[in-house]
Amino acid sequence: MKLLKSFRLTGTFPGVWLAHTAYGLPFAVYLMRNFFGNIPYSLLESARIDGAGRLQIFIKLILPLAKPAIASLAIFQFLWVWNDLLVSLVYLGGSSDVAPLTVKISSMMGSLEAGWHIKASAAFISMLLPLALFFSLKKYFVKGVLAGSVKG
Repeated sequence: MKLLKSFRLTGTFPGVWLAHTAYGLPFAVYLMRNFFGNIPYSLLESARIDGAGRLQIFIKLILPLAKPAIASLAIFQFLWVWNDLLVSLVYLGGSSDVAPLTVKISSMMGSLEAGWHIKASAAFISMLLPLALFFSLKKYFVKGVLAGSVKG
């Protein structure tokens, strides 16, 4: 019983990590399962005939094919976690020593909505990292989005 009292998740980052994992895992499983389900079985069968094992097929064949799906999942999941104010407020309790950027920005307003220009510039600066991630993975994201749109 003493161990359970010392193991608290509220107000800690592992609690937020577990919450985001629990919320993001269904979408990740759905996206990746649909992608892997569309890989032609004949491609895997021909690799098996050529003598490749299961691990070799996964590493050398499936993972390179899955780059667009993994990039799409990484972009979506990163943006959802980066912009999530509710989970950080609920699980971290809004304390300033563990508050993420969204909580800090939302608490920047003064009384009577004074200082809106500071909040707007902080929000603009907070968008730089997600934009950098998106533009670095853009070509994979576009391939992933357009993967099922054209038959051929």
